[in-house]
Amino acid sequence: MPDAASSTAEPALRRAILVHLRRHGAGSPDAIAASLGASRSGIAQQLRALEAAGLVSRAAVRHGVGRPRHLYDVTEDAQGLFPSNYEGLASGLIAAIVQLGGDQLLDDVMAARSRQAGARLRDGLAAVLPPDAPLADRVRELARLQDGQGYLAEAEVEDGAIRLVQHNCAVHEIAKANGSACRAELAMFRDLLGPGVERERHILAGDRCCTYRVPQD
Repeated sequence: MPDAASSTAEPALRRAILVHLRRHGAGSPDAIAASLGASRSGIAQQLRALEAAGLVSRAAVRHGVGRPRHLYDVTEDAQGLFPSNYEGLASGLIAAIVQLGGDQLLDDVMAARSRQAGARLRDGLAAVLPPDAPLADRVRELARLQDGQGYLAEAEVEDGAIRLVQHNCAVHEIAKANGSACRAELAMFRDLLGPGVERERHILAGDRCCTYRVPQD
């Protein structure tokens, strides 16, 4: 049974292998071990684990007589493990949109994105609920779908009131930069659940969550 130290070291070594391959391209276990100052057996073990996880691929390369040499490289599935700057890109795109067309263009872009997201949510609801499903069931399923998108969402049904609660804003940096995203979200929920939906609490206003009250009329 591996001790605590080895259990901690293994993820670090796997990470180091992936970074090395991303920086330097395909390499053999010997070359990787020499570069990282690790044992060949340890590198080979972690390469097998990474290959099984689909994060590295192996190719046999012949170099004269004898057994072929195996080279390892990162796969497309490993890309998500490397640093990204999507929030910076999103903020930059918002600034560019405003620069090109002003706030109205940004409102139009956010509204279009909201319609796309609303269509996906509507399809998701239709896939599991009948058209005449009770409103409370629709809100519960909508909360489940939003939770899957990172909103930490849940439905509250109590004392005759129905609320959709989102404990996290998955587009917080974008929402902070401009109110269009929040306006578009409210419009989307009204389209999905009825025109009477109202936002009662708002993360950007200092609340711990965004809460939408859904009338049953």
